[in-house]
Amino acid sequence: MIVMNYIAFILLAIGGLNWGLIGLFRFNLVSAIFGPDPTVGSSIVYILVFLSVLWLIFSVIYSGGVINFRNM
Repeated sequence: MIVMNYIAFILLAIGGLNWGLIGLFRFNLVSAIFGPDPTVGSSIVYILVFLSVLWLIFSVIYSGGVINFRNM
């Protein structure tokens, strides 16, 4: 579960950076990498970011409000 939290956090950081670039500079990093038209690659990136946020939401609910990033 801890590994999944790290993966989810990294994917959300990538998604957050992408949205920050869109908001500040109107530059979509995912579109720059995979092309302007929706592609399988860009869809996978967006789906992984979506699944990451769901994972962390349910992880916080399940753990009583704590995201665990280390072994106890």
